[in-house]
Amino acid sequence: MEFNKVVRGPKRESNTEESVYDILDAGFLCHVAFQHHGQTMMIPTAYGRKGDNIYVHGSTKNFMMNNMIDGQTVCIAVTHLDGIVLARSLFDTSANYRSVVLFGKAVLIEDEEERMESLKIITDNIIKGRWDEVPIGSANELKATMVVKFTIEKASAKIRNEGPKGDEEIDVEVWSGHIPLVMKAMEPVMDPKFGKEYEMTDSVKNYWEANK
Repeated sequence: MEFNKVVRGPKRESNTEESVYDILDAGFLCHVAFQHHGQTMMIPTAYGRKGDNIYVHGSTKNFMMNNMIDGQTVCIAVTHLDGIVLARSLFDTSANYRSVVLFGKAVLIEDEEERMESLKIITDNIIKGRWDEVPIGSANELKATMVVKFTIEKASAKIRNEGPKGDEEIDVEVWSGHIPLVMKAMEPVMDPKFGKEYEMTDSVKNYWEANK
C-alpha cells in the first residue's frame, strides 16, 4: 500500500502541494513517529517549514532526533481541529479538521550557517519577528542544540469543512449541525519576575492582534 494513499474518506483527500503547505504553515506543533529497536514511538515537537523541508531542534542528547537521523523512514503528522460535527445519529457524528501526514528521511544539519537559518525558520513559524528581538542563546547553549532537517518524500492531506452527512434518513427530531472551533490568543501576560513593566515587542503585539 502506498504510504500517501487515503483509504478511508478518500473524498476528503486534498493532496495538492498548496494544501499540504497551507496546513503545515497554519501551525507549529507536529507529532513525530519513529522506530527504536522495533518499538514504534511518537513525540510532539515544534517545527518550521521551508520548501519541502521540515526543521526540528532540541538537545544534542534528544532521544527522538537521534533516532530520526539513523536512516529510517520517519512519519510526521499535523492536525488542526476546526469543529465538532453533530449529526442526528452517533454513527454520523464527526469533526471538521485539516490534517497532513508526511513520510521522509531526516539528516543532522552540520553546516553552521544552515543551522542558524533553520533555527530562525522554526522561531518565525512560532511567532514571526521574535528572532530579531531577543538574544539567540549562549555559545554553550547553541553547542548543545542540534537541528534536524526532514525532507518530505510523500504527503497525504485530508480536509473536512462541512456539516453532518449520512443522517438524511434518520427520523428523529433533534438539533443537528456543527460547532466551529478556533484557537485564539488571549491578552499577553508579562513575566513579573524582573519587577518592571516593559512594553510589548512588535512580534508579541502583531501575533496577539492577528489571533485574538
